[in-house]
Amino acid sequence: MLTRKIKLWDINAHITCRLCSGYLIDATTVTECLHTFCRSCLVKYLEENNTCPTCRIVIHQSHPLQYIGHDRTMQDIVYKLVPGLQEAEMRKQREFYHKLGMEVPGDIKGEACSTKQHLDPRNGETKADDSSNKETAEEKQEEDNDYHRSDEQVSICLECNSSKLRGLKRKWIRCSAQATVLHLKKFIAKKLNLSSFNELDILCNEEILGKDHTLKFVVVTRWRFKKAPLLLHYRPKMDLL
Repeated sequence: MLTRKIKLWDINAHITCRLCSGYLIDATTVTECLHTFCRSCLVKYLEENNTCPTCRIVIHQSHPLQYIGHDRTMQDIVYKLVPGLQEAEMRKQREFYHKLGMEVPGDIKGEACSTKQHLDPRNGETKADDSSNKETAEEKQEEDNDYHRSDEQVSICLECNSSKLRGLKRKWIRCSAQATVLHLKKFIAKKLNLSSFNELDILCNEEILGKDHTLKFVVVTRWRFKKAPLLLHYRPKMDLL
């Protein structure tokens, strides 16, 4: 069986951020054109612009942040291709939390690459270290049984602001920061016995949230300087002209 070896620098253009020229961190994709950037770079850029940094297509006239989403697949690819990148990023995040005197979130504290890699100094190619496969498989099993309890947690208050829907009996919830707005829609729809979660809009500060936004992203971009819990409102979906 023939195998083709590709050097890392041959694909750098596909796994780097156009805004900072570094490897993608927390890869985030524009849903309109599918161009990908670091989340922090893209969010900062979209504070002053509403177009894609690469192709200049208009993402949305007034709320471009609602039309971007975390690209977990791309980020996993970047971490697997670039030796030591994930460990370095996790170390920076831990140092950041320690510097602020804050508790390190569980998902950062226990983060480890699923497959260790090293760089061949002779040709710049990456190779996998298979010696850790058995250990990582056991760790993966433990993570699967954790149900995201060790993730960074977000406290939420879900309020209904429409007379057409009833309020939740238990409006205070606590869940993983990696959960998305879509998860909340499904949760509310199940509690209210709605026929489809697509019938709902979820808002923060009177702005409709995109279904792919993680709760961590919502907190950072819309609730950064406010006290917990994160206040979200839900209502029947409105068709915007």
